[in-house]
Amino acid sequence: LLSGRETIGSSNMENDVSLKFHQQLLLISENLVTEDVTALKFLCMDLLQLSKLEGVKTGADIFKLLMAQEYLNAEDTFLLAELLYRIKCHSLLEKLGYTKEKVQERLHEKGRVSPYRQMLYELSENITNEMLKEIIFLLQSHLPKRWITPCALDLLTLLEKQGLLTKDNVQILEYIFKTVSPDLLEIIDCYKKAKGFLPLSNNIYHAKACGVSVCLVKFLNLTDKLKCFKEYLNLRGQKFCNIEKCCRQNGHTSGVIHTSVHVLLSLIKAKHSAFTISSYKMDGPHRGFCVIINNVNFNSSQRKGSCKDAEQLESVFTWLGLDVRTYTDLTSGDIINLMQTWQHVQDHKDRNCFICCILSHGESGAIYGTDDKLVSIRVLTTHFTAKQCPQLAAKPKLFFIQACQGNNIQSPVYVDTDGPTPDSSPVQERVSLSESIPEEADFLLGMATVDGCVSFRHIEEGSWYIQALCRKLQLLVPRGEDILSILTQVNEDVAKRVNPSGRKKQMPQPAYTLRRKFIFPIPMAPPPL
Repeated sequence: LLSGRETIGSSNMENDVSLKFHQQLLLISENLVTEDVTALKFLCMDLLQLSKLEGVKTGADIFKLLMAQEYLNAEDTFLLAELLYRIKCHSLLEKLGYTKEKVQERLHEKGRVSPYRQMLYELSENITNEMLKEIIFLLQSHLPKRWITPCALDLLTLLEKQGLLTKDNVQILEYIFKTVSPDLLEIIDCYKKAKGFLPLSNNIYHAKACGVSVCLVKFLNLTDKLKCFKEYLNLRGQKFCNIEKCCRQNGHTSGVIHTSVHVLLSLIKAKHSAFTISSYKMDGPHRGFCVIINNVNFNSSQRKGSCKDAEQLESVFTWLGLDVRTYTDLTSGDIINLMQTWQHVQDHKDRNCFICCILSHGESGAIYGTDDKLVSIRVLTTHFTAKQCPQLAAKPKLFFIQACQGNNIQSPVYVDTDGPTPDSSPVQERVSLSESIPEEADFLLGMATVDGCVSFRHIEEGSWYIQALCRKLQLLVPRGEDILSILTQVNEDVAKRVNPSGRKKQMPQPAYTLRRKFIFPIPMAPPPL
């Protein structure tokens, strides 16, 4: 009898787990829009039969197919987590007990989406509506008559159905993007170079005679990377064992492979000059626009010293070849309207980059207009995504924000804070820096301070962050340094400073999705100093 009760209890528990699991899946499905479902279908094409995928209308339909093939169950939800991660539905991961970071950590051992499928999806994410029209025009002879393409993924699927595109033959993509968007050829080249690694026994990868490519790091899992580099260096008489032994003696387990790969990358980079990260194109006749928003006069306060920052930024970015436009004392509505105006400027097409500097009060993930109303930094930056601003597609977009990101009030002598006064400080949730930039390539966001903290501004000399940024740009651009190296030096410079009382410090923080190095061409004229 006792045994029977235990069996019944166990069965009830299993039913409860199954019910909870299906409820989770239904909730996730309800939060997926049509574009998300289309993306999931595409990423599952190597896992599920195309004939079954064609009948899919909702996320729940896909989940049923994955469960039927035993890819998904209550005990193992990682494949779904991977899919949600790849379509950037990061907020839904918590419903499965995952975070973006946890998924990233396990992708190397449990990831199922093939490098080929990843490459195609990454391309689709960069194809704007205008580019899609051009692609359809180029492929007229290959497309059914009067065929309407709802999205880039549908076009790629059609090319696969027709046998024009396979994991071993991507020539048609090269033909397309050589004409439509040469910058996107890098994604295809990266995939092809990774494919150039020949499989050996036990999934060890060995580089061809042409040498190791950085693309291997992107498309092979970490275990295979380690084996590849091990094999690669051993074949050339290098001592790999000392590196591996050092990592393990330091007590690393999951980090061993990461550490070893980074060490090996450094070694290979030193031996192969071809192993370098390319730079963004910055040799056009027009460098780009630099928009400066300088909010000084608020209803309840004045940001003294901000005009000094604005003058310095104008001087330095003009010296760097940008066309600088400055706007003073904008309300929250004015700021959004200004972003919409610059979003539609056709002259971006002939420029290499876009830079926006905002000097104002702020809160976590937002800045204030002079009407004391908040504007989300993410709202501002997303005006310039590839789809919203096609003229800047695949071009670097840099945003520098001088504003507090917390409510702490600092009032030492000669030092002011770029945060609101207590009366105008609403209760606000913290926003991580990564959430303030679009989840697509080619953005950089330089913040004066980390989330939750104040940033300092001298009422005569300007803010610590902007003044350090201007100094380091003038010092390091002539030396050929890239922007991330420059911002690292800015961090060091600001971190060394303290307020007059010796108790207040500040640490800037950059976030970026840049795919290449961003290097300003060295100006002919001397720095404005």
